Parts: sequence; C-alpha cells; structure tokens
Amino acid sequence: MSVTEEFQKLEAHASNLIIGQAHLINRMLIGLLCDGHLLVEGAPGLAKTRAIKVLAESIEGNFHRIQFTPDLLPADLTGTDIYRPQDGTFEFREGPLFHNLILADEINRAPAKVQSALLEAMEERQITVGGHSYELPNLFMVMATQNPIEQEGTYPLPEAQLDRFLLHIRVGYPSVEDERKILILNRNEALSGKRDAFAPPKLMPETSVMEARQQILKLHLSEELEKYIVNIVVATRNPGAVKKELDGQIMYGASPRACMGIDRCARAYAWLQGRDYVGPEDIQEVAADVLRHRLVLSFEAEADGVEPDSIIDGVLDGVGVP
Repeated sequence: MSVTEEFQKLEAHASNLIIGQAHLINRMLIGLLCDGHLLVEGAPGLAKTRAIKVLAESIEGNFHRIQFTPDLLPADLTGTDIYRPQDGTFEFREGPLFHNLILADEINRAPAKVQSALLEAMEERQITVGGHSYELPNLFMVMATQNPIEQEGTYPLPEAQLDRFLLHIRVGYPSVEDERKILILNRNEALSGKRDAFAPPKLMPETSVMEARQQILKLHLSEELEKYIVNIVVATRNPGAVKKELDGQIMYGASPRACMGIDRCARAYAWLQGRDYVGPEDIQEVAADVLRHRLVLSFEAEADGVEPDSIIDGVLDGVGVP
C-alpha cells in the first residue's frame, strides 16, 4: 500500500467516526501533512475534540488535551525545574507540550504569558525553561479550539500568534441526514459499550507521515500558479486594486507566511486527491482557510458586518485564474 493510499484510508476511517465534518477531517490531514497548526472555531458539540482524538488514535504518537483557563500558568504547558534537595540540583519535568498532538481547548481563555509560551513551541518547535531550551518532537501539531459564541472571560489572540496557525477552520452544523447518522452511531456505541472506539485496524507509522511530507513538496506546481498564489496574497494588502468594491475593507493584509501556507496546503490537498500536480482549483479550495485569520479588517468593514470570507471570495474573483 502506497503512502497516499494510507492517508486516504485514514480519511475514510475518520469519516466513519466523525459524521458530517468532511471539511474538518480533510483540513486536519492537510495540517498534519504540511507540519502546521490548526485553529478550529465552532459551537460546542460539533466533534472538534472527537476529531483530534480520532487522528491521535490513528497514527503512532501520543495525544494530550489541555483545557485553557484564566488561571493557567506557562509552566502548566512547558513543564518546570524541580529542585532535588538530595544533591542540590534541579531536574526538568516535561509538560504536556512534549506530546505529538496537542488539543488546546478554548485557547482564548488563557492570559498573555501562557500564549507566549505556546507561541514559542508552535514557531520554534522548542520551549525554554530556566534559561535552557528543550526540543519538541519532530511530529508536533497543535489543534486549538475557540468558541465563537461566548466571549466573556476571554483574551483575544494576538495577530502574531494567529499568523502562526497554518489554517483557521470554521466548523458548522451537520446536515439533517448526517445528524440522524450521528444519533444512530452514538446509540450503537452505547449499546456495544465501546464508546469512542477510535482505533483503526493498523496504526500509521510516523515514517509514513514524514515520507508523505517529502512527496508533497515534489508535486508539480507551474510558474504561472506560483505567481497566482503570490498575486492572491498581495491583493489582500490592497484589495481595491483588484476589485473596486473591496477598497478600504482591509487594514492589514496577509504576510508572506500566507504564500507559503497556500503553496503547501494546495499541494497537500491535490496529493490527497491522488494527483501529482497542483491545479488552480486546489489553490482556491484552501485559500479561505489559510487567509481568513490573517486579515485585519478596517473599522468600516467591521461596522458593516463584513466577513473575511466575502473579502477573500472577492479577491479570488478579482485576481482571476491565469
């Protein structure tokens, strides 16, 4: 079985356990393939936690959930030095960030100091305690969730941290038919006594993930489509230049990190479809998830209730396919 088939089988396995969230499953696999982090936004009860548990139980690696609260301390994430009175030395005790897959539940409830500790881990793949730096595992992914409904007692994520997330995924409600399937699945799990039986027939080895990442980088991407990616990102900084109706709606556009994000994600999306080349439809498919959290809207746009997704749609329409 090829590595591509392994991932397609994993996607099918996850779809059987997380019904009605095909978009979330696909983007989680893209994040894993692109060595990036995910910010997932959705109302409670939409299987965000269940999704990352399914992924964690399907590959060789360990998983840890961190419930973010206002009284959380940086040491609760990174670990801390423990004093040993026997010999007068300090011993470092690892925190939960040393796991492979991290679920940062309700990330916007933690204060700035905790966010800065997580920021170093996400960007530098290391943590620093007591003047010493410690490397995190090669396979390391943070999936952070935030509740868009309740804002009391929350701390808005700084722009620098938002930019570190590869994808910002919005999770919606399942269809009526899917919700009925969820009802049946939940009842069957309760009857069998195997609630949350996520384990697939065979675990995916970490070597397969690393091999897939190398294969994705070798996919063919034409020079015209490279320019297309750059033009899309540049247009977010001055959207009025590509579409007059968008003039004045964005205060700050996406950084060059967005170019790299669209490139990698479009490659991963095409690879999961079984293709060895990237087409313009792959770029358009992932553009919104890569860009929506990187745009700072103007005060006028916010007052008018403009959504980042509508601006991104306008940018894609204005830039045009080469």
